Amino acid sequence: MSDLEIQAGLGRTARTPRPGRRGRRPRFGAGETLSSLFALFLVVAALAPSLVAPGDPLGIDPLSAFQAPSLAHLFGTDESGRDIFTRVAHGTGSSLLIGALATLIGLGLGLVLGTLAGMLGPVVDFTVNRLLEVLFAFPGLLLALLFILVFGPGVATATVAVGLATAPGYARIIRAQLVSVRASAFVEAATVLGLSRSRILARHILPNTLAPLFVLGTLGVGQAIVWASALSYLGLGATPPAAEWGAMLSAGRTYIGSAWWMSFFPGLFIVLAAVSATALGRGIDRRLRHA
Repeated sequence: MSDLEIQAGLGRTARTPRPGRRGRRPRFGAGETLSSLFALFLVVAALAPSLVAPGDPLGIDPLSAFQAPSLAHLFGTDESGRDIFTRVAHGTGSSLLIGALATLIGLGLGLVLGTLAGMLGPVVDFTVNRLLEVLFAFPGLLLALLFILVFGPGVATATVAVGLATAPGYARIIRAQLVSVRASAFVEAATVLGLSRSRILARHILPNTLAPLFVLGTLGVGQAIVWASALSYLGLGATPPAAEWGAMLSAGRTYIGSAWWMSFFPGLFIVLAAVSATALGRGIDRRLRHA
């Protein structure tokens, strides 16, 4: 079972609602509030980084090199005197864009494979499932590395690689959702009324299957950011001096003993972005289940 399947609760047994609690919406907890505020900060930083940090992320100042965090430089400076906070803020856009595009690629491919497996009969279902099992035999990051080995390193290649590596997990979840919806009473009623398979798929099955994709996408963005940053850290995605979290983490490892802040703050934002996406995705999932 993949990380996304665990997070999305695939295979979770149905629970009988407790008396007196039916229809009650879950409260918006402190964790979800903090996650929403941090996600809002990331969106602002991605769309208008100059509002958050008006400096130049690539501007060097050798006289200010290796300064520890202070009021003048909240996250300190790097080996070239560049302000770490400015670089982290300006790197938000590229990191989020890579994560979002990789998630869209994974969801799109997963939707195609999951729909084929769930709708085109037992032969296609068996074939697609065997293919997914083969892909699941390799860790997702290893699949991404193999793709980059064939097509070469780079930001675009890393984005596609992460998307392809996450696709099997999405396909498996979407197939399970399709099979569940296809077995529901309203689909059986539409079949009895003589509606064509394509019409049933378009008007009844897909609309009831696509809603959970928003939850999967929210969960997947955090995972994609971590994987893309890992590839950049290995020098297979964005490379220094690019203002991208994984590339900054890679540049800071050389000075981890004397300038810990160069790696700490980009790494912190990677972790917080992944945690926030997971918390928001689970919050959305709870609200959909109680809708």
